[in-house]
Amino acid sequence: MNDQQILISAEGLENLKKELQDLIELKRPEIAKNIQMARDQGDLSENAQYDAFKHEQGLVEGRIKELEDIIKKAKIIEESESNGTVKIGSTVTIHVEGEKEVIKIVGSMEADAMNKMISHESPIGTALLGKKVGDVAEVSAPVGKLKYKILQID
Repeated sequence: MNDQQILISAEGLENLKKELQDLIELKRPEIAKNIQMARDQGDLSENAQYDAFKHEQGLVEGRIKELEDIIKKAKIIEESESNGTVKIGSTVTIHVEGEKEVIKIVGSMEADAMNKMISHESPIGTALLGKKVGDVAEVSAPVGKLKYKILQID
């Protein structure tokens, strides 16, 4: 990762810290124990279980490093008055394609489209930032231009 700040909510940062703590205190020792048990079974050159545990260890260590880097660069998004415009941290009720949706604009580390948490860097997030109730944001999509009318900002 580069040295750029990473925007995140206080809740999102706490979730990342908890994940890091769980990986360090629970997962890392568990994998070390499993590797030792596999090592105790003898010849490592033909021990698929040992290889699998070593691979898992690499993934966990990579995630630990990634989380430490993210936490170090994290900048908490201040929860302040929206002054009537969409900003990072806003929950926005929109009307698109005949449907009403509620989405939250979040930092890129918290984005989760399945849970309607949209990154401020995404096309939709970028189009909505700075808009007010009643404004329409247009976003180019493979199906053509989509129009998002802002109904409410919280």
